[in-house]
Amino acid sequence: MKAMILDEKLNFLWTDMPDPVRKADEVLIRVKAAAVNRADLMQKDGKYASPPDWPQWCGLEAAGEVVEAPEDSGFKPGDAVCALLGGGGYSELVTVPAGMVIPVPEGLSFVEAATLPEVWCTVYLNLQFEAGGVKAGDVFYIQAAASGVGLAAIQLAKLYGAKVIASVGSAEKAEIVKKFGADIVVNYKEEDILPVLTKNPPDIALDCIAGAKMGDCFKQMKFGGRWIMIASMAGGVTEIDLETVWRKRLKLIGSTLRSRTSEEKSRIMAALKNELSPLFSQKKLISNIHAVFPIQEVEAAHGVLRRSENVGKVVLTF
Repeated sequence: MKAMILDEKLNFLWTDMPDPVRKADEVLIRVKAAAVNRADLMQKDGKYASPPDWPQWCGLEAAGEVVEAPEDSGFKPGDAVCALLGGGGYSELVTVPAGMVIPVPEGLSFVEAATLPEVWCTVYLNLQFEAGGVKAGDVFYIQAAASGVGLAAIQLAKLYGAKVIASVGSAEKAEIVKKFGADIVVNYKEEDILPVLTKNPPDIALDCIAGAKMGDCFKQMKFGGRWIMIASMAGGVTEIDLETVWRKRLKLIGSTLRSRTSEEKSRIMAALKNELSPLFSQKKLISNIHAVFPIQEVEAAHGVLRRSENVGKVVLTF
């Protein structure tokens, strides 16, 4: 097979690699599309390696056709599927534990399906499991709201009946997140978010930035509020008033999907299949596709994310 690996200098290299050998509990998939995530950029920079039992190159989610599958998996050759990966999605073939594979929702293309596993599992995991369940009447604050995770989080929070406060970095992105259902939108380059959070104290926040203002924003949470950290794009150094934490019974939760066990990921993928897949087919939930590139143009695809130009997902095709 061909794969877009990282060489010893962390440069992309489209080269021949041995075909993966399927284990008894795994599905072998011929990849048609793979989505780009910020974790891929970190891996490209040498800062976020794949777990040791996964290929050591980028790619956390993919869609394609089944080549081989366990007899009891419910899959057969030719089935259209999408899969959550620990790494290695930038290749023509991948092997994946069967529990981390689901059918492509009816009516979706491979490009659309490739954007589902990592993003929607991340959002479902954090809004339902880590946050204890978003419910009607909750106030939900999402940063980087025009990203793939951000747009998914807005939709899911609105589905559960929450009020959504969204933070973005441009007027164009502000208009997009409004269309996706955000109730209050703040362009942080032109407006201070703190007065907005003071007036609308969040029950739950999903933070991938961890910027200098994070500590001040954290203090605005409601009593019993949950602030969930899924990344630290701004560097991850801030100051937190610990007295506020115990007085307001606040929870600061660190969360990542990639390092979880296959069993944990399989449970989340089962929820994606059973609860959300029908909504994708009905277009009640959507993944916004910002751009599509052939795998050979992976540097250009990564560049879109590095410059924070994307509104939604960037996808690679094979």
